[in-house]
Amino acid sequence: MGNTKSSALSKELLEELKSNTKYSEPELCTWYQSFLKECPSGKISKQQFEGIYASFFPDADPTAYARHVFRSFDTNADGTLDFKEYIVALHLTSGGKTLQKLEWAFALYDVDGNGTISKNEIQEIVKSTHNLLPSIFNMIPADDQKNLPDDENTPEKRAEKIWKFFGKKENDKISEGEFIQGVMDNKEILRLIQYDEPQKIKDKLKEKKQ
Repeated sequence: MGNTKSSALSKELLEELKSNTKYSEPELCTWYQSFLKECPSGKISKQQFEGIYASFFPDADPTAYARHVFRSFDTNADGTLDFKEYIVALHLTSGGKTLQKLEWAFALYDVDGNGTISKNEIQEIVKSTHNLLPSIFNMIPADDQKNLPDDENTPEKRAEKIWKFFGKKENDKISEGEFIQGVMDNKEILRLIQYDEPQKIKDKLKEKKQ
């Protein structure tokens, strides 16, 4: 019913997305129908993407963060995401493989796209995500919410703590290799760039859906 060539995923793309994401064939087909309904052109604009993030965080303003996420996935810089880019974005931001996720995280923090991260870029991303903390914390048990240390309770403090963990001076830069190795070697950095225990957040979201 309505499953014409233009409204059905190609077999090649379906197989590629099944192999590279956590989503099943029925899930991908459902996502695709919803995607086409919202974006008949087969492309999603930055504004539409920001609207989707807004629905995830109704009690916060995720616009700045959504803009950075969109930039990190708009690989050809044409101002839109196609279905493949969109699904990969959803997959990685909700828990892809560690290396994939860290490569994406580096792209997210590399605001100017020059292949290195500066302290200012870390501050920019941390500030954009700080607005989401109230909504994220709504999904985390109250006892865990009380454990945010004094040196992490503002965007500036959090960025400073990340920078110190990398052992960098004020005007130093972090390469992609250094970033990935540093995060893999230090779980505190991973926690700081992802906020509190992503698995708990994912579990809470699953509970809400059931």
